Amino acid sequence: MFSTPLFVPLPKIITSDMNDKKVMNLAADNIRILAASMVEKAKSGHPGGAMGGADFINVLFSEFLIDDPDDGTWMSRDRFYLDPGHMSPMLYAQLMLKGRFTMDELKEFRQWGSPTHGHPERNLQRGIENTSGPLGQGHTYAVGAAIAAKFLQARFGEVMNHTIYAYISDGGVQEEISQGAGRVAGTLGLNNLIMFYDANDVQLSTETEDVTTEDTAKKYEAWGWKVITIDGNDVDAIRQALKEAKAEDKRPTLIIGHTIMGKGARRADNTSYEACCATHGAPLGGDAYNNTIKNLGGDPANPFVVAPEVAELYAKRNAELRQIVADKRAEHAAWANENPELAKKLDFYFSGQAPKIDWMKVQQKKDVATRNASATVLGILAEQVGNMVVSSADLSNSDKTDGFLKKTHAFKKGDFSGAFFQAGVSELTMACVMMGMWMHGGVIPACATFFVFSDYMKPAIRMAALMQIPIKFIWTHDAFRVGEDGPTHQPVEQEAQLRLMERLKNHSGKNSMLVLRPADADETTVAWRMAMENTDSPTGLIFSRQNVESLPANNDYEEAIKGAYIVAGSDKNPDVVLVASGSEVSTLMAAAKLLRIDGVKVRVVSAPSEGRFHDQTVAYQESIIPARLKKFGLTAGLPVTIAGLVGNNAKIWGMESFGFSAPYKVLDEKLGFTADNVYRQVKEMML
Repeated sequence: MFSTPLFVPLPKIITSDMNDKKVMNLAADNIRILAASMVEKAKSGHPGGAMGGADFINVLFSEFLIDDPDDGTWMSRDRFYLDPGHMSPMLYAQLMLKGRFTMDELKEFRQWGSPTHGHPERNLQRGIENTSGPLGQGHTYAVGAAIAAKFLQARFGEVMNHTIYAYISDGGVQEEISQGAGRVAGTLGLNNLIMFYDANDVQLSTETEDVTTEDTAKKYEAWGWKVITIDGNDVDAIRQALKEAKAEDKRPTLIIGHTIMGKGARRADNTSYEACCATHGAPLGGDAYNNTIKNLGGDPANPFVVAPEVAELYAKRNAELRQIVADKRAEHAAWANENPELAKKLDFYFSGQAPKIDWMKVQQKKDVATRNASATVLGILAEQVGNMVVSSADLSNSDKTDGFLKKTHAFKKGDFSGAFFQAGVSELTMACVMMGMWMHGGVIPACATFFVFSDYMKPAIRMAALMQIPIKFIWTHDAFRVGEDGPTHQPVEQEAQLRLMERLKNHSGKNSMLVLRPADADETTVAWRMAMENTDSPTGLIFSRQNVESLPANNDYEEAIKGAYIVAGSDKNPDVVLVASGSEVSTLMAAAKLLRIDGVKVRVVSAPSEGRFHDQTVAYQESIIPARLKKFGLTAGLPVTIAGLVGNNAKIWGMESFGFSAPYKVLDEKLGFTADNVYRQVKEMML
């Protein structure tokens, strides 16, 4: 199916020559000193876990992980995903040793304007692959990155052969999402994924034995993982485990490292402060801090120091990495010379630019459900966007992502030549895995489920918005018209929640999310175009289950890119403006006919995106929904869903309760979502 690269080097394990164990222990203690001191100076943070994990991260970064010291965006780098973001002092200290942070920046931990945030935020040039949010999501991103690497390797060969590392803690293992990550990685045989589980048996408020007694090793083995259990503070054991993991060719590897929370910590009376909950989430404080720094070989009066031997260790590693990277870049150049078209395609995939799509190829039928219209678009995208991966939470034949699947095939263990990820019933896992694919680079992800189940995805949606990940969320069955399935499956409050994301700004000053609910099949095409051209934020696409009557034939759908526009056939100098999105626009069109019989001049506005509409000039907004005119808003969600569009001098008809179980046409009648009711409501408003 794909062109086979001519240059295929033999796989090899690249590590540093083994460093002196005394120097390695000194480096780990140096990380512990810096981590504890960062928290102490900030008077805020989590020192214990960082101190316990220092040995593993030191071995990994000084001897195994391959990256470019001078270019954090190098596409062929190994990737490291930290799940427990509260262990940020460990990561910052480690990256400082590599030259990615300065000592002064470590001293400003958790302060305004500092790059050393309380929890790491994605910054590739700094060496940070992911923003660390709720526990469990981070290692699921790593699963997605490992899938992306396999997907790209299937198309470009060994130039995309690298290792994905993840770091997870007790809390991450307990979070339910870990089950999804473990299941997916094992099922797909992601042998390019190595995860270290920092099993220190201590949590923020209790010891782990009080909350879990499961056999974690057996659990991961049951999912199809290779499991290695070691002393996570022993340099030789860590090295051996990483070598074994790198040599594994069929399974992902979990290294269970039994570490000591707060390793090296001492109390004020100089007794051991190790393995205590108190060191997890608060500065060591006073004499305890002083005694700890002394115990680790540092000077409490001057703790922000790198030992000469440690500086030499990392200078040596950076020199090694520069040579390794130079060799790999030369290999890549030779491959590119022999495969110029593939090389050009690979570079474009990693450019982050919107793909080139011939939208004229999309031919929509009239009066169809917008989920079906979405399937039509997805079929074209499957043919034209070679790096797009689509996923569904076991609903592909219902959310109509099978429009994409019919043009490709799903990933299987050992076969990543397809472009569809069957996630199973796991909305949050699916979303985070797809986000991880984007974070790896080279992949455009989209994932789908029923709109009401977006509730299971909220933590991922928020993190996608924060990280500015342009993932495409596809949500179908958009309202109470799911019908007989009843209120459990009928979204009401979900759209209002997501519309708030259009008001929330990301750190680039742009809307943190683009939310689109198109009115008919052709507007669905425009919505998909907006989604594919949006490279700044996640996009939510909300589609109907039931058929929707198409807007007039002469409707100018291009205007939809402005967020809201006047539907063709509207009257000039209107007496009232009717505003809706999605399925409700056709109801307004039917009501407009009734109102015109009574001599009422009507303007109908389709508003697929409130956020995009408010991005327009005030003059444009006023030209579409004039403040002076009376407005009527119709929404199948909460009234507040559309309040930001119609403003004052308006009446809104929306849902004030959960839905009910009945055929959707019966629900339309019972709940007042009919042309007749809109006619009555507007007439009352006009009195």
